[in-house]
Amino acid sequence: MRSLGTRRVALAAGAAMAAVIALSGCSAGQVAETAILESPISGLNTQSPGGALLIRNLQVPYNNPTGYPANGTAPLQVSLFNQTEQPLTVTITSKPQTNVVPEVVSAMQVGVGAPPSSSGASAAPSTPALQPAKFTIPALGSQVFNPEGGPTTLLAQGLSNALKPGYSLALTFQVENGPAFEAMAPFAIPTSPASRAPGIEGENTEQ
Repeated sequence: MRSLGTRRVALAAGAAMAAVIALSGCSAGQVAETAILESPISGLNTQSPGGALLIRNLQVPYNNPTGYPANGTAPLQVSLFNQTEQPLTVTITSKPQTNVVPEVVSAMQVGVGAPPSSSGASAAPSTPALQPAKFTIPALGSQVFNPEGGPTTLLAQGLSNALKPGYSLALTFQVENGPAFEAMAPFAIPTSPASRAPGIEGENTEQ
């Protein structure tokens, strides 16, 4: 027959083990919940004054570490949502900035057209003909521009400077019967690391 002291030690050990199992279960649950969270969106989320127009995931798609060259053309990605029960006409333009900041780029024209044949900085991009970026969104409807989703896309043509990682494109939105307002489209974050440059021949050779 075990003594009272032995039984107390056994009970304490059992309680400690139960606590460890409970904590392990909680930790496993937290890791599982964290694992299913989606990656944050790098684009800008904003709205027009008064909230009639919602702007979601506004950004310049990532192309390469050097970005889009000055005087070139860059595609835009954005989702627009009409929050009213009436059709809403929206116009998107870009105007030169009064405060010259190298990291903020403007465009001579913003419009809808076919994607440029080359968007990299190493080759001369084409200059597709653009239709004005003016469109009417149905009541409680949406207008989505995705460079990879169709034959036409929203483009910024005639960039005032090179548009690359860490930079933004200045845009002006004009909502029908409302004031114009500015929004900065950030350069998107790459979904995977950039490839490393080839090493110098013989740099790891012992002397």
